[in-house]
Amino acid sequence: MVELLSILVAVFLVVVVFYGIYTSTASYKGREGENRVHNILMQLPDDYYIFKDVILKTKKGTTQIDHIVVSKYGVFAIETKNYRGEIYGDDKREYWTQIIVTDVTYAKKWWKTYTYVKKSRLYNPVKQSLAHAYTIKNRLADWKYLPVVPIVVFCGEAVLANVEASIHVVYDYDLLDVIRGYTTSYLNDKDLQDVVTRLDVENVREVVDDRTHLKNVKAKIREENMKVSSGICPKCGGNLVLRNGKYGSFYGCSNYPKCRYTVK
Repeated sequence: MVELLSILVAVFLVVVVFYGIYTSTASYKGREGENRVHNILMQLPDDYYIFKDVILKTKKGTTQIDHIVVSKYGVFAIETKNYRGEIYGDDKREYWTQIIVTDVTYAKKWWKTYTYVKKSRLYNPVKQSLAHAYTIKNRLADWKYLPVVPIVVFCGEAVLANVEASIHVVYDYDLLDVIRGYTTSYLNDKDLQDVVTRLDVENVREVVDDRTHLKNVKAKIREENMKVSSGICPKCGGNLVLRNGKYGSFYGCSNYPKCRYTVK
């Protein structure tokens, strides 16, 4: 009996350790954030249609969109970020910065602490959301006056310390107010149903698994990096030229302002 109890305790401890590791992964945190945003969106009235985890085909593969909300007042492309720490970034930067400050206790001097600063980077979520909105707009070309609104939502313990963006970058508790702020109607009831049907048909999530989508994303990144290393703008094919800006030197497209692609 004692031996069996020891085995059960050991198994329990192993499960706890592995669960702790799993819940600290980026994929788990990402799904947790998406579920939180989904629960918030479910508070919208019944005439708002909510799509979760949508995959649409593009010329270069596929793109995954966390949520799409369809209403008479517009279509909302929502990118969710579940982060903690301070977030810094703007439209032009290829990557944003995440800074986490932690007070850590010395191992042998429990009464003393030191400050540990962890600095990480994340791909510019504004560019992600704008790309999603562009893809949706192409799928809904029959409704050319229907606005497609990109939104970046931060949940968790993130602090938007210094973020400058031309689109909505908000905390999760502000999301409903942003969506409800659009009150001009662009669709009648029939058009609304047609838009919902179109997006439902275009969504290939059931036939494209995560592994295939990740493969497409990596292939797209490799192609873009090859073009950048050759001095070619991956967005329009122009030449990348060295420029000086507010935050230092960077490479920008020679076709500016028609093309605003930049890279450090």
